[in-house]
Amino acid sequence: MRHPVPDPVGAGQESVWDYPRPPRLERIPARVTIDFAAVTIVDTDDVVRVLETSHPPVYYLPAAAFVPGSLVPTAGSSFCEFKGAAEYFDVVRGTAVAARAAWGYPTPAPGYEELVGRVAVYAGGMDRCTVDGEVVTPQPGGFYGGWVTANIAGPFKGVPGSMGW
Repeated sequence: MRHPVPDPVGAGQESVWDYPRPPRLERIPARVTIDFAAVTIVDTDDVVRVLETSHPPVYYLPAAAFVPGSLVPTAGSSFCEFKGAAEYFDVVRGTAVAARAAWGYPTPAPGYEELVGRVAVYAGGMDRCTVDGEVVTPQPGGFYGGWVTANIAGPFKGVPGSMGW
């Protein structure tokens, strides 16, 4: 397995290679918005991000901050070795549906209790996601849910060849 070489870190940036494993939760003073089907479905400054080695941050927002009816529980689950069992949601607005585009941990593992009642969203299925006004780029690969912003240096898990990182 070839290990990646971290990208240079510019002024005001942080490297995902300095993030811990197991992941760390961090409450941050930021405003996050998500637009779906031409409507802002969440606009909140109650933000917790999860930082894990090689991954851009995943932003967890209060489920109660979403427009009512925009998160619909759906079948299926997954398991994170650190956070525990995840449940999934379709993101819905009128007739528009982004299937399994959001997830949360209703009963997270010890150390991750702050995720109760919070939901993360795959940016790729939304019209636009922002952090403090900056439009985010989805984490590469489609499997992981990190949000890439200008203040994050990679390379990021999910790019071709990163399976063994």
